[in-house]
Amino acid sequence: MIDFKNIEYLKYGNKKQIEAFETLTKNKVLEALAEFDPILVGTIPINIDIENSDLDIVCYWQNKNHFIEKITSLFRNKTHFKITETIINQQESVIGSFMLKDFEIEIFGQNIPTQNQNGYRHMIIEYQILQSRDENFRKEIIKLKQNGYKTEPAFGKLLGLKNDPYLELLNYKI
Repeated sequence: MIDFKNIEYLKYGNKKQIEAFETLTKNKVLEALAEFDPILVGTIPINIDIENSDLDIVCYWQNKNHFIEKITSLFRNKTHFKITETIINQQESVIGSFMLKDFEIEIFGQNIPTQNQNGYRHMIIEYQILQSRDENFRKEIIKLKQNGYKTEPAFGKLLGLKNDPYLELLNYKI
């Protein structure tokens, strides 16, 4: 199993993964966020990204205002910077986004340890499913995503999940 907490694995991946590694390391994005236990999640780490996939970084904050101030001070000068607060699954959430080279970066923070956040948990389960299936399954996921499906609903469709794929994937057994 890949150690997704360390982005070194990206150096040996496909072209987009290598570009993501170079962008994140050259700009020291994860280093700057270190106090928030950042983990790169989403489709690029598990090789099911499409053309406009972004780099999603989950973070764990214990003081929301400090997190907002830190994200703002670090990235406010980046192209298309914005930061919003919202409630997701009854949890206060902060989302910062900006452009860095050819990537949209989305920093997602909650007062939940990063390995317990749904974004990380979904990615790990999706990775395990991909490892248990053939290459055609991965290509079908990508095709559904290119046709407008979000990642979890794409998995839900191919796996025959009947209800909310965001919830069902968290309990999916391979």
